[in-house]
Amino acid sequence: MHLAYPAVLSALLFCTGLYGVLARRNAILVLMSVELMLNAVNLNLVAFDVWLSKTARETLHSGQALTLFTIAIAAAEIGIGLAIVLSVYRNRGTSDIDRLRDTAEGHGEDGPDSDNPAAEKAEATA
Repeated sequence: MHLAYPAVLSALLFCTGLYGVLARRNAILVLMSVELMLNAVNLNLVAFDVWLSKTARETLHSGQALTLFTIAIAAAEIGIGLAIVLSVYRNRGTSDIDRLRDTAEGHGEDGPDSDNPAAEKAEATA
């Protein structure tokens, strides 16, 4: 098999993941897109490892070892990411990234940067 086939597939997977990260609003879909990008990198690592081991006749297989580390990091990332998303969903009631811009508790639509004088007066008396 030529190196071009897995490289093109990896590029398509990475571009699909990049589109998902840039265009999606749901935090879980963004995490899935990041995982898709990491899997594209894993495919590249294994494809180049096989290609280089055929040409150099070495038995180290460093690309496959790096892939195992990438899989372990991706598993940790998705575990921590899902825990954060679930915690935010329980507190805020949404996982929409655009609506989670303000991370301070108690500041919703009328945050400290708003032009609402009633909200500023309520904050001053609290």
